[in-house]
Amino acid sequence: MADNTAILLLAHGTPDALDEIPAYLSNITGGRPMPASVVEEIRHRYSLIGISPLTRRTLEQGRLLSEKIGLSVYIGMRNWKPYIADAVGRMREDGVTRLVAICLAPQNSRTSVGLYRRALDAAAGGMQVEFIEGWADHPLLADAFAQRLRAVLDLQPSAPPVLFTAHSVPVRTLEASAEAAADPYADEARRTAALVAERVGLAGDRWYFAFQSQGMSGGPWIGPTVEDTLTTLRRRGFTTVVIDPIGFLCDHVEILYDIDIAFREFAATLQMELLRPASLNDSSLLTAALADIAQKGVARLG
Repeated sequence: MADNTAILLLAHGTPDALDEIPAYLSNITGGRPMPASVVEEIRHRYSLIGISPLTRRTLEQGRLLSEKIGLSVYIGMRNWKPYIADAVGRMREDGVTRLVAICLAPQNSRTSVGLYRRALDAAAGGMQVEFIEGWADHPLLADAFAQRLRAVLDLQPSAPPVLFTAHSVPVRTLEASAEAAADPYADEARRTAALVAERVGLAGDRWYFAFQSQGMSGGPWIGPTVEDTLTTLRRRGFTTVVIDPIGFLCDHVEILYDIDIAFREFAATLQMELLRPASLNDSSLLTAALADIAQKGVARLG
């Protein structure tokens, strides 16, 4: 079974150099042109963090998972190399006929998980696929985030509030239609936050939730925003806030720029200090969560 069965981790993808950003953004928009000002702004953000480590971190997560479960683990990105189709092609060359696909976006959304699945379906014809749609409430995922968060909270002389965040999505993508039910993403993101808060003993009035990284493509995106939430917390007298992005499994531009640069600069204008736990990255508890999901997926393949 191990010879023809493997795990495929699916992620968003990120460019490897600043010059690749226009092509990368074109992949995200499906070829629709973006204003030059938007492209330049995104290029600027990536330049400030020295390019995103998402690909490197994801490859490391795959290596750790492979060591844990004794199966080959492949990496496929939707918007950049290694592309999902290319990863599936390598799996075929290696004799893989059965795969468990796990999205490294635990909260299920049509704008992430749904698009990953569409790309995988187009590439994996004839293969036996077990696709994991969401794992927002996996106990080991909550344990992993709680471990990182507790390391920050234990160092604080008082008990600052915690602001959990996940990536915002366009409002239209969450609405129910004749073809699809309402998207579960927002509820699943809050569910992950609640499980983490429970594990670190946060009372209901000591943690909050916001959506970050609203896009620049126009149209309304879901909120509340981080900026509005920080402003509210400052009015309530808080001068220190811990921000915990439970929608992300490793460092990326949304962490290293949006939080560590933009939100911290915004908090400074409010005379607030913004703290952040380390990202999960190579967390052993995250590896254990992925291993549990992968092994159960393999069992369901029969």
